[in-house]
Amino acid sequence: MRIVIAGGHGQIALRLERLLAARGDEAAGIIRNSAHEADLRDAGAEPVLCDLESASVDEVARHLEGAHAVVFAAGAGPGSGVDRKNTVDRDAAILFADAAERAGVRRYVMVSSMGSDPDHPGDEVFDAYLRAKGEADASVRGRAALDWTILRPGMLTDDAGTGLVRLEASTGRGPIPRDDVAAVLAELLETPATAGLTLELVSGSTPVSVAVKSVAGN
Repeated sequence: MRIVIAGGHGQIALRLERLLAARGDEAAGIIRNSAHEADLRDAGAEPVLCDLESASVDEVARHLEGAHAVVFAAGAGPGSGVDRKNTVDRDAAILFADAAERAGVRRYVMVSSMGSDPDHPGDEVFDAYLRAKGEADASVRGRAALDWTILRPGMLTDDAGTGLVRLEASTGRGPIPRDDVAAVLAELLETPATAGLTLELVSGSTPVSVAVKSVAGN
C-alpha cells in the first residue's frame, strides 16, 4: 500500500513512516525543506518536495496519484502565529483533501487535536489553532468522495509508547505518547471500517489493534 503523508518530517510522521516501512508499505512524506530528505530516507520513506502553503491543488494531486491512502500530519508548529495556523493547520489540510479528491484517493486520515472547534472562543494563538483545526475537520467531514477518519490526540509527549490506549468518540483529556499516536494511525490505515469516525485518543489500557477494531465495529 502506498501512503502519502503531509508534514512528512513531523515528529508523528517520522514515527509513522518507520512503522509503515517496517510492515512493507510504501511511505512518501511531503516536505518543503530539502535538508529533511535524508531524515525521511532514514525512516524508510520517499521524500516529496512540495510546499503546501503555496502549491496548487493540481500540483499536490500529481504527488498523490497512485496512492492508496493519505495522512494529513502537517502543522504550523508551536512557535507560529495566527496567520500560519490558518495557512497550514486549516488551509493546507483543506488543499490536501481537495488534491486527494482530484487524484482519486478515497482514504484520508487527518491528525487533528482534542478540542478542535470552528466556533472555539478566545483571542490567543492556541484558540486560533483550535478554530483552524476545527474548520479543517468540518471541511473534511463534509466530503462524500473521501473515506475520512479524524484522529484527535490528547496532550502529546515524547515518552516511550506503551501500545496501550483509549480510543473513543470522547475520551476526556489526557496525555498520549507520539509513538502511540503513530501506531494508531498505522492501524487506522489498515482498518477502512473506521471511515466516517472522529476519534479522541489518550493513553489507556487497551492494545492499539484491539482499540481500533473496537471502534470499527461500533
